[in-house]
Order: sequence, then structure tokens, then C-alpha cells
Amino acid sequence: MFVSYKWLENYVDLSGVTPEELAEKITRSGIEVEGVERIGEEIKNVVVGHVLQCEPHPDADKLNKCLVDIGEEEPVQIICGAPNVAKGQKVAVAKVGAVLPGNFKIKKAKLRGEASHGMICSLQELGVEGKLVPKEHAEGIYVFSDDAEVGRNAVELLNLDDAILELGLTPNRSDCLSMLGVAYEVAAILDRDVKLPTTEVSEGNGKASDYVSVKVEAKEDNPLYGAKIIKNVKIGPSPLWMQNALISAGIRPHNNVVDITNYVLLEYGQPLHAFDYDRVGSKEILVRRANDGETFVTLDDAERTLSKSQLVITNGTEPVALAGVMGGANSEVQNDTTTVLLEAAYFTGAIVRGASKDHGLRSEASTRYEKGVDPNRVLKAGERAAGLMAEYAGGEVLEGTVLFNELDVEPVKVEISLEKINSSLGTAISVETVEDIFRRLQFDAEVNGETFVVTAPTRRGDITIPEDLLEEVARLYGYDNLPMTLPEGEATPGGLSNHQLKRRTVRRYLEGAGLLQAITYSLTNDKKASLYALDAREPVRLLMPMSEERSNLRLSIIPQILEVVSYNKARQNDSLAFYEVGSVFLTETGEELPREEEHIAGALTGLWHQHPWQGEKKPVDFYVAKGILEGMFEEIGVSEAVSFRQATVDGMHPGRTAEILLDNEVIGFVGAIHPEAEKELDLNETYVFELKASPVFHYEKPALSYTPIPRHPSITRDIALVVNKDVKAGDLASIIKEAGGKLLKEVSVFDLYEGEHMEAGKKSLAFSLKYFDPAKTLTDEEVVKVHDGVLAAVKEKAGAELRG
Repeated sequence: MFVSYKWLENYVDLSGVTPEELAEKITRSGIEVEGVERIGEEIKNVVVGHVLQCEPHPDADKLNKCLVDIGEEEPVQIICGAPNVAKGQKVAVAKVGAVLPGNFKIKKAKLRGEASHGMICSLQELGVEGKLVPKEHAEGIYVFSDDAEVGRNAVELLNLDDAILELGLTPNRSDCLSMLGVAYEVAAILDRDVKLPTTEVSEGNGKASDYVSVKVEAKEDNPLYGAKIIKNVKIGPSPLWMQNALISAGIRPHNNVVDITNYVLLEYGQPLHAFDYDRVGSKEILVRRANDGETFVTLDDAERTLSKSQLVITNGTEPVALAGVMGGANSEVQNDTTTVLLEAAYFTGAIVRGASKDHGLRSEASTRYEKGVDPNRVLKAGERAAGLMAEYAGGEVLEGTVLFNELDVEPVKVEISLEKINSSLGTAISVETVEDIFRRLQFDAEVNGETFVVTAPTRRGDITIPEDLLEEVARLYGYDNLPMTLPEGEATPGGLSNHQLKRRTVRRYLEGAGLLQAITYSLTNDKKASLYALDAREPVRLLMPMSEERSNLRLSIIPQILEVVSYNKARQNDSLAFYEVGSVFLTETGEELPREEEHIAGALTGLWHQHPWQGEKKPVDFYVAKGILEGMFEEIGVSEAVSFRQATVDGMHPGRTAEILLDNEVIGFVGAIHPEAEKELDLNETYVFELKASPVFHYEKPALSYTPIPRHPSITRDIALVVNKDVKAGDLASIIKEAGGKLLKEVSVFDLYEGEHMEAGKKSLAFSLKYFDPAKTLTDEEVVKVHDGVLAAVKEKAGAELRG
């Protein structure tokens, strides 16, 4: 909300308070003033001039030679290129030595051989935004009315010496979307009176009810509708003071009738609309819900297709306005308008907000209706506008207001005790002080001992509960005056939850291992939505996707992280390692919304490390990716429960992929992507992993225990086992560990042989077994007994033979 300091002075005595001081006081009372702007602060020596003569420049087609009276002894000659300059006009003249916005200084000059002693100015040259300049002056100089005094300071006349306060309003303070609302606020802060505007309305012969009838079908959406008739209006420019007020508020002047409705909107916070009565096309106003598919052309000449969720003002058959948002082109006030039908109505915020959103129309009227208008000002605003039209448009206001009224305007009563105020604020405010604050706010308050029963005025729709009154007392008493105290009671130190701690540990480990964090879209296309999914579910499609490429919620992170790899490879980055801890979205039977599940995923390609000086290179392979995961599981204490098992996964290389198991439950996979996928994405050999985070983060790991360093020697036995080629080394290692019992402490694979001396379909796997007893030195007999049990177990369960 832009608030003119000079305009505000019409309602509140601001003597002794500068705009900057006022801004500080308003901000300290709870409404932030985002800035104070003085448009004409830099402007000097700009006066009203009278063009005595105007003739074409002898040597330039687009220039005019003007003789201008600027209130000095002799008129001055000014060369002007504006297309609308003419003899007899009153114009703004920057004299020689004048300074315009941007520190532009006016000097004597010669233009095509003719002397020019100053400049005739447009409003834009005086600092007014082009979008706010009246259309008739938009392409040329500004022309004052004939009664403008020659030699007068044009900056003052145009109100450019005003200060504009920009209020940053929160949604609950819609009362300050009007000058009167701001006036009540400032009056409460300064403890001064509010001077309300008065307009005498002399109603002429004839009744408004003879010209129009009002019927409302959608009563819940429009509980109050008033129509007034103003005859014999003369369309023309509005008075300069009104134009100045509108420009200061960021609204472009149009003509006297439209400007009056906008002026009253800003003054009262009540939107109004003026129809050309003759163009409405009937003597009936019918307010109803629109029909589905019904079309209507708004004032911006755009055709709108309406729906039954929107409210329209009609002439009984066809719409003439979209209620609370914008009028129709078919009933617009134009230069030949002579009779005005003036609408003053109360529309509910929800119906206006829906129509505004559906059509992408945001107007000063819709903004106020959405946030709520004062029901007690609706008809007062209509009377005010009608009186101004009589005064400044020469209109004749017909008797009465044609009215439909089922609006409940009962004010809200709220009760609060002094004890609650003081205990909440930590103060010792007296009953008299609180009572005085309510007086300054112009709230009617009954005092019963130390309890206040406050009747909130309808202009303050935000006052509904005791806490609202508490806020009013606090801000008017002064936040700076509230006592400062240290917190009392037990304090709980902040910390991370187990889930947060594990997630942070995983991120730090992966980054320490050399992977870079990627943050990708949770949205993907139909083709990629189900790729690499750990759980086969139906993808969730958005109702209104921003594009087909981002139309589905993902079931896996891998497709997005592969996009990151492909993007970087296309830019000549060949060795890459990325990870992401993010969410996938899974549909659940009977649930309307998908379940969000956190996953950990990564992708690696190219060289894992290289040492050019030694000529050593290590490309990424399956064991690099698996080793990173093993290190991560070790870091968060779940490595004992994790195992890997060769598997086939859609989209992955059939021979280089393994499932990840936690307590024998599959939680993810790791491996190389399928060569066809690599070719499609133009990737080199790439390895990926993805696993569910929740089972890992919430796994109950055993308590940390200390094992003393063995004091007794260990005994190592190496065995080479001949087995069928389809037997996995991991399965053999599990059999050996189980058979070895307590004495077998370590099992590791150190050789694989599939050579010419090996029987067809067979392979040799060599294991190193370490035995020891922490309590004593083992004897050969004890080790042989256990070792023989191991050999027997691998023969029985895997058909393994000891290689000779």
C-alpha cells in the first residue's frame, strides 16, 4: 500500500512529525514501512508557464518555437519537440538553472540556430512513471488547467514534493488498504483525532428505483448490493488534486467518473464500479453464478470463458461485470456517457479470489475483496462517490439507493483480563493504561474490575480472539517498553535425531570418498518413472504438470543421477562420481497420496584414481562401487548385518549386478548399467547403486565393545578348493565360517584359477583361514580337528574337493 503523506494530512493532524519519523513510528507499532520516497526531491526551478506564441521551427520539421511567460519581467523563448504543444497552454517549464531527476541540469542552448531558454516538461521528465501518466499526456508535455497560476512552483502543484510511504502489510491488516484505515492507525499511534471526509449529496428529481431494479440469486456470495443512478454527467479530466492522489498511490488517471471510483476505493478501501447506464441494456441488475462455458469480454478487451464457480453482474441476461474483479467492455464508461449506474457491493473473499485466480486477473478491487472489506463502509463509499460525481462531473444524483441487503454487520465482542495481558507481556500495565490504548484505537471497551469487554469495529476484521487484543495492547504500549528477561525453567539442548545423524554421516562419508552431491528433480517423464525401481508400483502422474518431461513422481533416483552424468560427460568431463540422498514416491493401496521414501543413490564412471607420474590408473569397476558401500556401512555400524548377492535387475548388466541385503532382506542393488542404457545416454562404462535409507538408518546396531589384542599366536591354513563354476566364493566363505566355529576368526579369498589344467566346468578358489583362541595357545591337534570339519562341510554342502 502506497500512502501519500500529504493526502494523509487530510484525515490526521501530522504537525511536528516528518514523513521519516512517521515511518519509524508506524514500523515500531507493528506495520513495516518498507521505504519513504520523495519523487521531486531533486527538482528545482520548475514553474507553471503560459505559452503565448507557438510556431514551427524555421529549420526543423519536428520542433516548435514557443514564447512562454514564466512569471518574470520578460517571456522566454523555448524550443520544444512535443507534438501536443500549442498556444494558450499552461505547462510545466524548467527554467535555465533548473535541476530535474537524475541531476539533469537545464542550460541555455541553441537548437538549429534558435536560442532556447529552458525546457517544457512532460510528467515523465519530472520523475513520474510512464504507466501512471494520463493517456492524453503520455506522448507529450503535461498541460495544466486554465486556472493554473503562471510562475507558481509546478512541483508543488503536481504534488511531487510529497513523500510516499510504502507499507508492507500482512494479510490480517486489510484495514490499512485504505487511507482511512491508515488514518485510524496513525491517529492511534500519535493519539490524535481522525477527520472523516464529508460530502453533501443533493439528490435531484426522480428516484433511482424508477431506473433500475436489483435482484441477487447468489445471496451467500453477495449479501449486499447497492445501485445509485447519477444523470447528466459530463465526462472529462478529474481535478488535478485527485489525479495527484491517484498517481501517488500507483493508479493511472482516466476520466473524472472512473477516477472518482478509484479515489474512493483508496480512501475507504471499498471497491466501486461505474457502469454506463445506457450501455447496460436493461433496467435490471441480476447477480448470479456464471454458466459453464459462458463468455464475456472484460475491460482489457480479453474474452473470458466463465464457469459456475464465478459470480457475475448481469443485465438480466448477459454479464456486464465479473463480480469484484473487473467490469465488462460492453458497459464501460466512455466519453459520451451521460448516465452512470454506480455499484457499491459486498462480495465474499472466496468467490472473488477464485475468479481472480482462474482468469489471472489481479486488480485493486479483487485484492481488497479477497482480504475483506468493512461491511459498514459499503454504502457510505457509494454515497461519497455519488457526491463527488455531482461535484466534479456535473451529475445529478437521483433519490435513494436501490438495495439488496442480507448482510450481517454485527461487531465482534472479545473479552480479555488485565492478568492475561500482564502475564503474557511480562508487564505491570494498569487498567487505566489499557483503557487508554483502546480509546486511542477507537475500540468501545467496557471495564468490569480488571476485565475488558471490547467491541471491535467492523473495519478491524482481524480482531476476533483475546490474543488479537493482546497484540494491540503490546504494539500501542510499545514493543520497546516491554521488559527484557532471560528465559526461565529447564532448557533442553538441541541435537540431531538418530535419522538426521545417520544421514549426515552418510553424506560426509560419501563426500570424503570422493563423490559429489547431486540434487535432482523429483519429477520425471513417463518413460523414466519406473526405471530401476526397487519396488514395482504404478507411477504417480501430476494433474497439471509443468511439462511432459516433468509429469511423474519418480520411483527411483538413478534415472535423474544418470542425467547428471550424461550432462557432464557431454561437456568433456569423463571421470565422475555423484551421490544423492533424496526421496522417491510410492503409491499405496487405499491411500489418496503417495508415500515418500528416502533413498541413497550414486553413479560412478571413468577413472577412480590416477597417478600420472607413476603411470598408474584405476578405472571404476564393480568392486570400487561395492567397496564404497562397504565403507559406508562400516561407518554407520551396520556392516555385520549387510551382505551382497548376485542378482538380475531390469536395466542393469546381467553379470555385474548384486543385491544389497540387510539381515537377509533386500534393500537395494549395486552394479553396472546395461550396455544398451549406456549407449542410449552416450556413457562409458558406468556403475550405480541405490538403496533404501530407512532400514539402514534405523537398524539397531550392537553396542560398541572392546576386544583385547590376542596374547597367543594364531595359526593360518591355506586351502584351494575345486568346485563347479556356478559356485560362488561368498557361499563357500559362509560355509567355511559356519563350520569353523569359535576358533576360526578370519576367512579371505586370495586366488581364483580357471586354467588349462583344470577340469572342464570347474574352477579353483583359494582361501586363507586364520585360527586362534584368545585364552590359550592352540595345538596342531585342535586346529586339525576344526580344519577337517571345514573340509568336510564344503565337500558335503558345495561338492568342493581339496586341490592336489
